[in-house]
Amino acid sequence: QVQLVESGGGLVQAGGSLRLSCAASGRTFSRYHMGWFRHTLEKEREFVARISWTGATNYADSVKGRFTISRDNAKNTVYLQMDSLKPEDTAVYYCAADLYGRLDYPSPVGYDFWGQGTQVTVSS
Repeated sequence: QVQLVESGGGLVQAGGSLRLSCAASGRTFSRYHMGWFRHTLEKEREFVARISWTGATNYADSVKGRFTISRDNAKNTVYLQMDSLKPEDTAVYYCAADLYGRLDYPSPVGYDFWGQGTQVTVSS
């Protein structure tokens, strides 16, 4: 029903930046709440950021002030701008779509569709 494809991951030195993109299918993308999660061996699916269909944003405390989530509804794409990257940001980053705007947005169970993930590696 909804297909999500992430891109933009890679290797970057600490203090550097990356911009992740998530291209989505779906006729009603503009109504989806979109989130970014990340997976490590320590944390299966850690909440990173969310943007509602209205443009309201939420961030995990660990990335607040460093990461920025945005969306371009004309392109059916959500972005995650990552600045001041730290080694602890190393993870596989996943894009997810919430079709119903659930209040418990930090929980991965509130998202209906997921992308395949893109690797972000931050070296010391």
